Amino acid sequence: MSKRKRYLTAVMADGYKKTIGPTSAQFTHFWRIVAALNEQRTEVFWGHTKSLKEAKTKKEATADAARQRGWLSYDFEVVELVETNRSDESS
Repeated sequence: MSKRKRYLTAVMADGYKKTIGPTSAQFTHFWRIVAALNEQRTEVFWGHTKSLKEAKTKKEATADAARQRGWLSYDFEVVELVETNRSDESS
């Protein structure tokens, strides 16, 4: 028997909304890094994890990445994923 497919949505503090799916994976959290490369450029990295603990390991690795890549600054955020209907995806 196959697992039920579902849509998962993350809403970040700045209002950015990311929906993934359909998926049967047991993702629970979404993480995002917004890195300042110089005064004019930023780069965004994101992903999803199966636990808050796993997401926190990404945060720990971010400080090393910032040093290695010479980022001026960065913001790291983690939010919980919420199951949504496909019709909610576009809002």
